[in-house]
Amino acid sequence: MTDKTRNVLFLCTGNSARSILAEAVLNWIGHPRFHAFSAGSDPKGEVHPLALELLRSENYPTEGLRSKSWDEFAAPGAPQLDFIFTVCDNAANEACPVWPGRPVSAHWAQPDPAAVTGSEAERRDAFARALETLHGRVADFVRSQAVEEEQLAEKRR
Repeated sequence: MTDKTRNVLFLCTGNSARSILAEAVLNWIGHPRFHAFSAGSDPKGEVHPLALELLRSENYPTEGLRSKSWDEFAAPGAPQLDFIFTVCDNAANEACPVWPGRPVSAHWAQPDPAAVTGSEAERRDAFARALETLHGRVADFVRSQAVEEEQLAEKRR
């Protein structure tokens, strides 16, 4: 396996819910092989309170999570990105900045839990479903990268 930490950026328009959830999950289950970030094309400026509440209730670290622009990651001195995942259809269809280093990109469509209206229970359930789905995708990604690294190491032997 590689000793290099891979940088992953999760993108969404508002960077208040889905991308934040994915960032927290990957930083927890992918550590130390991955360092996750999140950003938005039109950030809300704050993390959705239900996202933070859910992450805390599931014992994910939330320190340092913030809503920010994707411009931070296209600027000089930004972390070199290895992977970029869009988690909302709007961000996937927008003209993204030019990312140095040609990171691998993919789209993980995920309904916006922050857009759900209804009772408090329905809204919380939407966030829980989003976290469950993103956790599964992130876990699959981490496993697939481990397999790929092992295969590369085997070929070098």
